[in-house]
Amino acid sequence: MMLRQLINKILFVTSVLIIGTGCKKDYDQGTVTPPINGGKPVIDWAKAADSSTLNLLNKFWNASGNYFNEKNTNTNFNYWPQAHGLDVLVDAYTRTGNSMYKDYMDKWYVGVNAKNGNTFLNEFYDDMEWNALAMLRAYDATGDVKFKTAVDQVWTDIKTGWNTTMGGGIAWRKSMPYYKNTPANAPAAILSARLYQRFNNAADLEWSKKIYTWLKDSLYNKSSGWVYDGMNSDNDGKRNTTWKFTYNQGTFIGAALELYKITNDNVYLTDALAAANFTLSDNALTNLNDNLLKDEGGGDGGLFKGVFVRYFTQLTLAPGMLSTDKQRYANFIKNNAETLWNVGTDKSYLLYGSYWKTQPGASTDLTTQLSGSMLIEAAAVLKKNNVF
Repeated sequence: MMLRQLINKILFVTSVLIIGTGCKKDYDQGTVTPPINGGKPVIDWAKAADSSTLNLLNKFWNASGNYFNEKNTNTNFNYWPQAHGLDVLVDAYTRTGNSMYKDYMDKWYVGVNAKNGNTFLNEFYDDMEWNALAMLRAYDATGDVKFKTAVDQVWTDIKTGWNTTMGGGIAWRKSMPYYKNTPANAPAAILSARLYQRFNNAADLEWSKKIYTWLKDSLYNKSSGWVYDGMNSDNDGKRNTTWKFTYNQGTFIGAALELYKITNDNVYLTDALAAANFTLSDNALTNLNDNLLKDEGGGDGGLFKGVFVRYFTQLTLAPGMLSTDKQRYANFIKNNAETLWNVGTDKSYLLYGSYWKTQPGASTDLTTQLSGSMLIEAAAVLKKNNVF
């Protein structure tokens, strides 16, 4: 075991040194088989995911601070994307078993805690939820109790965000207890459901069902499957029926899916399918001409598609899915991933843009890069499960 870990670390260091020399490198090398009879190139998705994650670390990891930089051109710290950086590390560790990813997860724990003021608690409930979800996955993958201890501390604080304004729901942030939105409630429903599945505390399941019921009654269009972003942002009692974001669809799918797995109640699966189908058919969420998820810009919006992809992929692999739906969803992910890898990525630098058929320039946001990384990891998972 020690010899294998040593070899893995040597291979990783060698890869990073090659990437970091400043020379251009063709990241398709070893990942793509030339097309046959005019067809599409055949991509080795596991190797593509390896390249993608190594490059994420090389371009965005802050070695002195032990966190992910805001851009590949600065060293700024932003709390909520750190969760999704950890998620990608967990993806890679789960897929490969390579201990170097565990090493980075340990460094992440130290660095993010320090940059956030020596705590994982935060003003924003949704930001804490993203990080708690990622740390719970890190605990599941490694068994390292420090991640579970942090999750428990954060979850205790998250529950204080529930109040009766607008009939219930968790607030978006502590200084705005009246504003309720999907990003603060759907991830909380996922988190509490997963805590119940891991540790069998009945109160966690009660929380998940309570949060989900409020979310479905307040911010979900049962006729269409559209998940609204929020309500009461101006303390006026109004629901926002203008914004459409892919991550709202994705986290609602994730919450419904977790409760379906616990209860085997098809109502939850039906909810998830409706939200998924709306996303794939609505031109504000999916560019129907390209069959690609929409361009939601950089900054926070750069992460939205990656969040959707994560939970949409889990739905694709869920038990009880009709084979036609499973294949349609898998084909959608495959089209997005092939387009990103073959068209939207400058293989000299492996940076992703905010639209998956458009190559970025020399700089891109961590959020945007993470979405692309999550898409490539999703393709590797679906390929491993023989879905495509």
